[in-house]
Amino acid sequence: MKATLRYLAGIAGPSGFGSNSTAEHVTQNCSQFLPSNLTALITGGTSGIGAETARVLSKRGVRVVIGARDLKKGREVRESIQKESPNAEVILLEIDLSSFCSVQRFCSEFLALNLPLNILINNAGIFSQDLEFSEDKIEMTFATNYLGHFLLTEILLDKMIETAEKTSFEGRIINVSSVIHSWVKRNGFCFTHILNGKKYNYNGTRAYAQSKLANILHAKEIARQLKARNARVTMNAVHPGIVKTRIINKGLITDSLFFIASKLLKSTPQGASTTCYVALSPKIEGVSGRYFTDCNESKCSRLANDELEAQKLWNNTHALLQKRLHQATI
Repeated sequence: MKATLRYLAGIAGPSGFGSNSTAEHVTQNCSQFLPSNLTALITGGTSGIGAETARVLSKRGVRVVIGARDLKKGREVRESIQKESPNAEVILLEIDLSSFCSVQRFCSEFLALNLPLNILINNAGIFSQDLEFSEDKIEMTFATNYLGHFLLTEILLDKMIETAEKTSFEGRIINVSSVIHSWVKRNGFCFTHILNGKKYNYNGTRAYAQSKLANILHAKEIARQLKARNARVTMNAVHPGIVKTRIINKGLITDSLFFIASKLLKSTPQGASTTCYVALSPKIEGVSGRYFTDCNESKCSRLANDELEAQKLWNNTHALLQKRLHQATI
């Protein structure tokens, strides 16, 4: 109840920020602490909170690489960013996170640029009301929101560790998750069932929640592995809040109800604030394996905090990718 009241009132937490804070607000004093030549890679940076994250990081002097499925939208975002910040360096590369082949190709193209990689923001996500499958024959929501980002992170992790060793800025990886992860119960989180969708009565909301739980477990397990390697790279998960631009089928509710609901939802600049805060704030130095809401560390579900579940998911995912990628080379 206290957390709900704090959210509604926009009361700041220990970080000094709260639900009403915007991405620009939480990063306005960060530039003085940032070294030059930082590079951030953002997936899903062509709309919504991804585009706002790209805009604000660019404004703070960070080189931004946008992984985009739609290059036309990507060019429009780049043009808008550079109109506001003429010196901004924005690079576009095509990626379809639901395709293992596309993720591999994207990583090869990025690594060929020979750029540093300081910040990786796994932001892209989809919500599918109907059961769909990726080209790799995996349920589309899980393939896009979790598996694609898992593979992307695995391929680029050594680059991030190498970059951190050469600079004064620790590497930071951020998984954009959702509070909806807490809806998933232990008996409803079976890896093989989630992959094929047909093993259970498909429900879009449940599939989305499962992918968001996987994002948190992924962050916690990679954080553990990075600590074991003494790497100067952290990984955290964030809940951006429910953003106004994501309301589905607004026409199904009355205008008066929508007006009331809109007052409880975040604007896009507010939705991007937690991602930007965790990406740039000096207060987050050394913090890893945590879950953030409204720019403050928060509690995730008991299942999302289960270290054994996180290791189990990583092992299952790693085995799946090894098998699929090996088959693709035969």
